[in-house]
Amino acid sequence: MAKWLKIVFLVHMVIAAVLGALLLVIPGSFLGWLGWAPVDPLLTRVLGGAFLALAWGSFRGWRAKERAQVTLLLEVEAAFAILGAIGLLRHLLIANYPWMVWTLFAGLVAFAVAWVVAWLKK
Repeated sequence: MAKWLKIVFLVHMVIAAVLGALLLVIPGSFLGWLGWAPVDPLLTRVLGGAFLALAWGSFRGWRAKERAQVTLLLEVEAAFAILGAIGLLRHLLIANYPWMVWTLFAGLVAFAVAWVVAWLKK
């Protein structure tokens, strides 16, 4: 497996684990610090759990030795990043959201590109 893909898995694992833990444990405080409030704590905690699950998947991808072991994971990661970016873009185009939402959007787009490129390279 390509070294750059292992690095992407590692970076994604760390980012998803940190965000997931913060969203799961202290959703209101964390997003309040970033200027993103009010917050639905139930859905935010579910999102935190989803990020932690994706972090676990990236950990498994980072440890994988063969391409076949990560093909399905790349599809799931790409789908999450693409759909998340599309969902955010809809809101970013019609309302004034804080800088953090734009940062999240940029991160999702960057990961979506990386996952799709890795998925298409056979």
